[in-house]
Amino acid sequence: MRILHSLFFAVAAVALFSFTAVPVYASETDSRIESSARKTYVFKTYLMADDIKIHSKDGAVTLTGIVADESHKSLAQETVVGLPGVIHVDNRLEIKGAPPSANSDAWLRDKVKITLLFHSSISDGRIEVDVTDGIATLRGDANSVAQKQLATEYAMDVDGIKQVKNEMIVITPPIKKRTVGEKIDDASITAQVKMTLLYHRSTSAVSTSVTTKNGIVTLNGKATNSDEIKLATKLASDVIGVNSVKNQMTIESP
Repeated sequence: MRILHSLFFAVAAVALFSFTAVPVYASETDSRIESSARKTYVFKTYLMADDIKIHSKDGAVTLTGIVADESHKSLAQETVVGLPGVIHVDNRLEIKGAPPSANSDAWLRDKVKITLLFHSSISDGRIEVDVTDGIATLRGDANSVAQKQLATEYAMDVDGIKQVKNEMIVITPPIKKRTVGEKIDDASITAQVKMTLLYHRSTSAVSTSVTTKNGIVTLNGKATNSDEIKLATKLASDVIGVNSVKNQMTIESP
């Protein structure tokens, strides 16, 4: 009888552990996801002024709150999607005020501003962007003529921009760059690369998947020609935090 009694409690303990182990593990994973999202470079740099609430349940993440514009809403989602353990993201973020209509000057301005922020070769410049009738005007400081020219190039390649007037001033000494050794997380890098390729007219229609590990970006997908593949590599390589790019895209047969 004593043996049966002991076996009963042993079986009960195992059963209790099996019922509680999964929820405890899920809870720890969900807490890690929520914490990791807030600590990402994107959330601490671009989204710090936005009111974003992150809730994860069994890897399904819900984003609620208010953000400045549509690009911030997309950037928050793309960053969280890239975190380990995330299965799905339900993006319920709302835009502060009335969101600009697609292809309006305000909509194009926001696309140009965030595109320039992502590129390491020009992100340390203080750039103001205005768009009127599809014509973008850039003002502010650049630390070199090359940086100013790149700003023009990247702004001009934003889908919908007709012309760029660059009124930036080249200053010396150079603007202080990002602290050497500052590490940017892979999820933030992936999100920035995705949106960079999406916003540039030359790559917006290219079917590309992006993954990042230790700052090394891998591109997969289809392109219509070799020039698109080269451009995707160039744009991804210039995104903040990227160490190198492995482009495994292939040319799609007509």
